[in-house]
Amino acid sequence: MAEKNWHVGSTLPIAVQAVVCLGSAVAPARAFALSDSFAPPGKLDPNLVWEALIGGIVVCAFLAAIALWIHSSLRRTKRLQLRRNAFVSSAMNNLNQGVVMTDAQRRIMFCNDRYLEIYGLARSDLWTGMTGYDILELRRKRDVLGGVSDDEFYEMAASPNGLITELPDGRAILVKYFVLPNGGSVATHLDVSDQRKLSRQLASTKQFLESVLDHVPACVAAKNIEDGRYIFANSAYERFWGFSRDHAVGKNARELFAPISTASIEAADKAALNSPDGQFRNEFEVDRAGERRMVASIRIVVRDESNKPEFLMLVFEDITDRRSLSQELESTKKFLELVVDNIPVALIVEQVKDGRYLLANRSAETILNRRREEATGLTASDIFNPKEAKLIIARDEAAIKKRGMITEEHPISTKDGLRLFLTRRATVLSDAGEPQYLIKTHEDVTDRRQTESRMAHMAYHDGLTDLPNRAAFLQALTQMIEACEGTSEEFAVLCLDLDGLKEVNDVFGHALGDKLLIEVAQRLQDSARGGVVARLSGDEFGLIIDGKQPEAGLALAQQLGEAVAQEFQIDGRAVRAGVTTGMSIFPHNGADGASLLANAGAALFRAKQKSRGTIGLYQPEMDQQIRDRRVLHQDLSKAIKNGELSLAFQPQGIARHSVAESEIIGFEALARWQHPVRGQVSPAEFIPIAEESGLIVEMGEWILREACREAASWPKPLQVAVNLSPAQFMHGDVVGLVHSILIETGLAPGRLELEITEGVLIEDFDRGLALLRRLKALGVRISMDDFGSGYSSLSYLQAFPFDKIKIDRAFIMNLGRNPQSAAIVRAVIDLGHGLEMSIIAEGVETLDQLVFLAKEGCDGVQGYLLGKPLPIGKYAGLVGRAETMELALKTG
Repeated sequence: MAEKNWHVGSTLPIAVQAVVCLGSAVAPARAFALSDSFAPPGKLDPNLVWEALIGGIVVCAFLAAIALWIHSSLRRTKRLQLRRNAFVSSAMNNLNQGVVMTDAQRRIMFCNDRYLEIYGLARSDLWTGMTGYDILELRRKRDVLGGVSDDEFYEMAASPNGLITELPDGRAILVKYFVLPNGGSVATHLDVSDQRKLSRQLASTKQFLESVLDHVPACVAAKNIEDGRYIFANSAYERFWGFSRDHAVGKNARELFAPISTASIEAADKAALNSPDGQFRNEFEVDRAGERRMVASIRIVVRDESNKPEFLMLVFEDITDRRSLSQELESTKKFLELVVDNIPVALIVEQVKDGRYLLANRSAETILNRRREEATGLTASDIFNPKEAKLIIARDEAAIKKRGMITEEHPISTKDGLRLFLTRRATVLSDAGEPQYLIKTHEDVTDRRQTESRMAHMAYHDGLTDLPNRAAFLQALTQMIEACEGTSEEFAVLCLDLDGLKEVNDVFGHALGDKLLIEVAQRLQDSARGGVVARLSGDEFGLIIDGKQPEAGLALAQQLGEAVAQEFQIDGRAVRAGVTTGMSIFPHNGADGASLLANAGAALFRAKQKSRGTIGLYQPEMDQQIRDRRVLHQDLSKAIKNGELSLAFQPQGIARHSVAESEIIGFEALARWQHPVRGQVSPAEFIPIAEESGLIVEMGEWILREACREAASWPKPLQVAVNLSPAQFMHGDVVGLVHSILIETGLAPGRLELEITEGVLIEDFDRGLALLRRLKALGVRISMDDFGSGYSSLSYLQAFPFDKIKIDRAFIMNLGRNPQSAAIVRAVIDLGHGLEMSIIAEGVETLDQLVFLAKEGCDGVQGYLLGKPLPIGKYAGLVGRAETMELALKTG
C-alpha cells in the first residue's frame, strides 16, 4: 500500500506526450483525406492512390514507433519510481524510530517496520484506507496504548515534550506528533526505556548522596558561582543557622546573614575561586542571631566536564568551644574524608537490592579486615566467614523488614581477635517508600562490656574477700532447695560470726582487720571442701554443706572453728580469732532460703548468748522470734490507722569539697514508727514485715501522699524523693495513684522523685517497664535505688532511661579503705554519665568520702555528713520557712 502511494502522479506527463505525438501524426493524414473529398468522382489518379497508400503505411509505422516509445518510457519510469520507493522505504524501515504518515483525512499513507515492531503489530493487521484512529483502536485492543483517549493522545503527543507511553513489558515509548502544511501529519515513536532507566539511576544516586550528606555532622552547602545563590544545604547547616534549607536555597549571603558574616563568607568564596587548586581553608567569625561563633571552613570549586567552574561546595564546623585546643586539620584531606573518616564508630552504607557495600569509613576497616576501597562493591558473604556472614545478613534483613532503627550487639572477627560490637541499623527508603539503603554503625563495646561484667561480679561478690555476697548466697540456697525438693536429700546452712574482729580493729586498725577477714575467708574456703562460702555482712559468713545432717554440718562447723582458731601472721603480727556458728537444716528447719538463713541466724544468736566459739543448732522453740514478728505485724496494721507513723526527711545536696559548699537540692522522705509500747521501732524491723505482709502498699500510699503534701507547702521548690516498693507495682494502679496524689496536693511533677529497686523489674519485666514509662510520662523523675547491691541492675539501665542512679551505701562506707570500692564507685559514675544519668551517693558520713565523690564528678550526696533523717521542722530554714536551720551532724 505504501509503495503505491509514492508514484500515484508519475505517469501523467508521459501520457500527455503520447497524445500530443499521436495528434501530430493523425492531423496531416486527416487533412489529406479531407482534401481528397473535394475531387470529382470517378477521376482517381493511380499515383495519388499509391501516394496515399505509402503515406498510410508511413503514418501507421510512425504511430507504431510512437506507441513503442511510449510503452518503453512508461516501463523505464515505473522502474525508476519503484527503485526510488524501495530506497525510501528501506531508509524509513531502518530508522530506530517508528514513523507513521497520514494525509489530510488522517488516512495512513506510510507506516514503517519499526512502528510495527515496537507495538507488536504485523502488516496484515493494516488495511487500505486505515486511519490514525483505526490504528489507535487496534493498539488499545492489544493493550499497547497506555490508557489515554484518542484526543488526549494527539493533544499530548503534539506538545513540546511529547507523550510517554508505558507498555506492559516495562518499555517506555516517546511519541511526538507533527502536523504538515498540507494537512497531513507525521508521528514518531522512540523507545526511551534506557534513557528513563538512566535518569532514575541518576536520581537514585543523587538521593543516596544527599542522604549521606544529611547524616554528616558537619555543615554542608553548595552555591552557584555566577550569582552566589545557595542550591543545597544539609541538616547540620539548618541546625547551625536556625533556619530551614528551603529558606536558604535560592538566596545569597547578603539576603541571609548579618553584614559581618556576609563579608567573611564572600571573602572566603572569592579566595576559593582564585585559588590555583580550587580549594580554600580558613577560620572566621560569624554572627548567628547576635551571637559570635567561630567556624572552620573548607571551600571547593567543583568543575564540569570542560574543566569550567560550575558551583562552589562549602563545609564548615563550629569550633568556638574548642578553638584553643584544636589544631588546623590536614590541608590535603577532602570534605567527605574529614567528616566520615573522623566518626569514632565504623560507618557502612549498604545497597538493599543486592547487599553490596557502597561506602565505608576508615573505622570500618577494623571490622572489614581490609581497606575500605577494597570492600566497596563486595557483600557480607565476600568479606566475612560463612557463620558470621549468615548472622550479619539475617540481622540486615530484619532491619530492612522493620524499616526502622535496630540496635543490638554481636561478635565480629577482627585482626585483634573476636570483638563485641554494638550495631545500629537504619533503613533509608526511596521515594516509592521501599528500602533502598541500609546505614550501619558499629561501635566496639568489648572493653565496656568487660568492665560492666567486672562491675556485675563486684556487685554480686564481696569487694574485700571476693566471696559471694548475701544476694548470691540466697540464690545458691534457692538453687539447692530446688535440687533437693522431692528427694530425701538434706543440707545444712551455717552462719558464722567472726569473734575478735572488733578487738583487732581497735588494737591494730581497720587495715589489718581487713587483711584478717581475707585470711579467714581463705581458710573457710579451704575447709569447706567445695561448699558454698559467702560473706553475709561485716563479720558474718554463710556456708552450705550437703550430706547427712546434722552430722555433716556439725563436723564442718567443728573443722571451721579449728581452722580459724589457728594463729594468723599478718604484717609480722600474731593475730588470733575464732568463730561462733549457728546451723539450720533443710527441709526440717525451713522450706525456703530466707527461712533457712533466718533460722541459722537465730541459732547463731542463741549460740553467741551462750558462749563465743560454740555451735548452735536451730531448735523449734526459737520460733518465739517469729511470733514476735507476727505481733509486730498486727501492731503495724493498726499503726497506719492510729496515726503512729510519721515522716523524717534527710537532706540531699550537690557534691562539693565541703559541707558548706554542698547546696541542698532536696530531701528523701523516710517512714518512722512510734510504737505506743515499744517506742521508736527501727525501719529495719518494720519495713521488711510490711513488705512480706503486703502492708507496704497501704503504707506506701500514705508515705507518698504525706511527702507530696509536705513538699508542696515548702516556699523553696526543692525535690522530694519517695521510695516505691515492688509490691506497689504488683498490686493496684501505682500510676493512677501517683497522678491523683499530684493533683490532690498540687505538687509539680518535676519535684517528685520516685526511688525504685530492681525488684520492680525482676517480678515482671515487661509490666514493670511499661509502668515506669507511664510514670515518667507524668513528668516525675525515676531513680534506681541501691545500685550495685543486686546482680542485674546493668541490664535494667539499658532497658529504661533512669533519671538518677543511687549508689548503695555499702560501697561508700569502704571508700578510703578498700580500693575495689573506689573503683566500683568511679566506674558507676562514669557509666551513669555515659548514659546521661545523674549520680547520687548515699551513706556519706565523712569529709574524705565527700571530697572523693566531688573529685570523681558525683552529682549529689546524702548521708549523716549533711544531716540525719529528722522531722522537716528541723530543716525549716532549708525549705524557706525560717532564717535559721538545724543540721544534725554525725560526730565521733
